[in-house]
Formats: sequence, C-alpha cells, structure tokens
Amino acid sequence: MSPVLPREAPTAVPGFRLWPQALDSAAQVALLAEVRSGLEAAPLYRPVTPGGRPFSVRMSNFGPLGWVSDRGGYRYQPAHPETGAPWPPIPPRLLALWDALTGWPSPPDACLVNLYQGEARMGLHQDRDERDLTAPVLSVSLGDTAVFRIGPAEGGPTRTVRLASGDACALTGPARLARHGVDRLLAGSSRLLPGGGRVNLTLRVAG
Repeated sequence: MSPVLPREAPTAVPGFRLWPQALDSAAQVALLAEVRSGLEAAPLYRPVTPGGRPFSVRMSNFGPLGWVSDRGGYRYQPAHPETGAPWPPIPPRLLALWDALTGWPSPPDACLVNLYQGEARMGLHQDRDERDLTAPVLSVSLGDTAVFRIGPAEGGPTRTVRLASGDACALTGPARLARHGVDRLLAGSSRLLPGGGRVNLTLRVAG
C-alpha cells in the first residue's frame, strides 16, 4: 500500500513542503475509488460560513472527526451534520501517505474532503481549529490542477503554486499557520474526474 514517492521539491516558503506526483496515475485512480466509496456513506454537502454564506465547494469528511462549518461556527465533530451518521474511515492509502511523508508519531484523526467544480474557490484562511497546532497538515490533490495561494501567517505578500493531480503538500513548522487558499482551477488539466473538477483531501490531527 505504501506509495513510491518522488523526491521532495523545494519551495520558497519555509515549512511548506511539496511532493509532486506523490501518487502515480494508478494510485490516483485507486484512491479516487476509495473516496467515492466513502462518500456513499458520508454524502457531499454544501456548508455555510458562521455568517450564513454558502461555501463554493462541497464537503465531507473521513475519520473519527470531521471539520464542519455552520452558523454555530467552525469545529470538529464525530458525525455528518445532515445524516447524523459517523464519518467513514480514512482510506488506508492516505494513512500510509501520511506516515511516509510527515513522520508524525500519531495518525491523523480527520480528513476533510473538498470537491471543487466550475468556479469554486477557497479564500485565504488558516487551519487553526485543531488542538495541537504543531502537528502537520497534509493535503492530496486529485483531478484538475489548482492555483494554490500561500502567504505568511502574520500577513504580507503571497505567492502561488500549481497543485496537479497526485501532488501532495504539507503545512509544517513555520508554515503550519500560513494563510492559504485556492484561487481557481485549470479546467481540463486532468481527465481523472469525469466532467472535470478537483478533489482535495486534507489530513489533520484534530483532537
């Protein structure tokens, strides 16, 4: 199950780690099938911000805990907000990737699933709802390439990085609280998802 990993690519942001093509084509197809299976138990839904504004992405989660957003705020919880059912397990392929890339001593207990389609994007934000803010955040991309934006936690200039299907990246150390988001997708850059779009899988130690 452990993937054959390429060399890590240098980045201009200390603590932001990037592994282009961490998953080869066959592994991407296999992981997508596992994701689809999990989404049968935990259907994608469109959350709203605490202010009531709908997200442009649809979301779900895998693992003991799932990140949710509604008028009550941002938080982690053990059940799907619409079905009330527990989140399905994190795919073993993702757990193996976490172990291989991060070296963190404990497994992630949350995997946020974001589906980007059409004009969906994600504004600059920080991942700071987790109990241990020293644990890494690992993201895996499937489908169309995303124009990913990242900048210092304290504010200031940002830069963009293209994340293609099969790429993995991590926020660690000085970049753990970096501001980051997705400006847009490059439509047609991948054939992995029928009809286009991008699935982003974000692994975190939440509880």
